[in-house]
Amino acid sequence: MDAIPHSSEDSRRRELGAFLRSRRERLSPETAGIACGARRRTPGLRREEVAMIAGVGTTWYTWLEQGRDVRPSVEVLTALSEALRLDAVEKRHLFILAGRQQQERREAAPEKVDGPLLHMLQSLVLQPAYVVGRRWDVLAWNPAAVAVFGDYGLLEGDTRNIVHMVFASPHHRRLLVDWE
Repeated sequence: MDAIPHSSEDSRRRELGAFLRSRRERLSPETAGIACGARRRTPGLRREEVAMIAGVGTTWYTWLEQGRDVRPSVEVLTALSEALRLDAVEKRHLFILAGRQQQERREAAPEKVDGPLLHMLQSLVLQPAYVVGRRWDVLAWNPAAVAVFGDYGLLEGDTRNIVHMVFASPHHRRLLVDWE
């Protein structure tokens, strides 16, 4: 009898399934916050428990563990890595086995206002103006804005955020017509 040749893709999928199964079996239900009954034959978590924690379908997760040709997204792999409580090395291995690139977390650089924009802001003598960043934080303002809205220089952290001010600052709520 001739053996059926397996592709490297088949091998990788089987390896992915074995990896997921090994990580599932090492987790206790108590660790995952699942009440366990007296009769439990499965070591670790059941497939349906992992699927429920990760927010994926049980059948789909079963196929993944069985090495079938399913292609999990980056978001699903991230959810599975969290459900299985993988460390950074295991998570990287999971992504490699699944043939996906792990999303890199980029640290956001501190926001700053460049000179030309600051110059223009200061030139608006009679118009209150301010510059906000990607999170709606007030980054720069002119003296007219201080006269109308208050001195942003006295605020720090979230209190200098426009959205925060609208909901948490009685002074800023009074500036808005029909705030309620």
